[in-house]
Amino acid sequence: MEAKPIIAPSILAADFARLADEVGAIEGAADWVHVDVMDNHFVPNLTIGLPVVQSLRKSTSIPFDVHLMITDPERWAPGYAEAGAYNVTFHAEACENPVALAKTLRAAGSKAGLAIDRDTPVEPYLELLPYLDTLLIMTIKAGFGGQKFLPEMLEKVRDVRRRISAKDLEVRLEVDGGIAADTIAQAAEAGADAFVAGTAVYGAADPAEAVRHLRGLAAGARSSG
Repeated sequence: MEAKPIIAPSILAADFARLADEVGAIEGAADWVHVDVMDNHFVPNLTIGLPVVQSLRKSTSIPFDVHLMITDPERWAPGYAEAGAYNVTFHAEACENPVALAKTLRAAGSKAGLAIDRDTPVEPYLELLPYLDTLLIMTIKAGFGGQKFLPEMLEKVRDVRRRISAKDLEVRLEVDGGIAADTIAQAAEAGADAFVAGTAVYGAADPAEAVRHLRGLAAGARSSG
C-alpha cells in the first residue's frame, strides 16, 4: 500500500521575524514543518539552531522534519531528537557511520533520515535503507533556498524507490529543492512520497491552500503513475 504524500513546508522561506505565526499559517494543512539547520561550514549559509527549534516546538502541533546541513552531526543531531523533532535528517557527506547515528536518533526519540546532496551518488547508500526511516534526495545543491529544480536528480529517486519496493521497506522517500506546482508531479511520478516546499508555500497568498494544492498534485501523479 502506497503511503499518502507528505507536504513539508520549509520555514527557510518564511519570515524569520514571525516564525510562530508563519508555522501557524499552515496548521491543519501541512503534514510536517521542514526546518533547515545550516552551520556556515558544511554549507555556506547560517540559519537557525536548536534554541529556535526548542522554542518553536512549543507553538505548534505539526511534526518537525529537521534537516541538518551541518558538519559533525553525531554531536548535534541527538539534541534535536530530544527537543521533540519527529524526524531528524543528517547528510551522508558529513557522517562517517550513518547507521550508528540513525540508531542514536531513534533511541533519542525521533525517526532517522539520511540526506544525499546533488553531487553524491545514491548507490553506496542503498544498502543502508533498512536502518533508516527517511531518505532525502536533494533536487538542488544543499545550502540555499529558492533554487531551480533539477529533474536529472529524479533518477536517484527512481533508484531508491526501486530498492524500497524490492525489499518492501517502510522508508519515506523525500525530495527537497525547487518543489512547486510545476515540479511536484514529476517527483511524485519518480517515486517520492514526501515533498519539501519553501517558496511555493510561503510565497503564496494563502500558505495553507498552497499546501493542499501541492498535496493534490502529488497524489494525482502517484495514482496515475
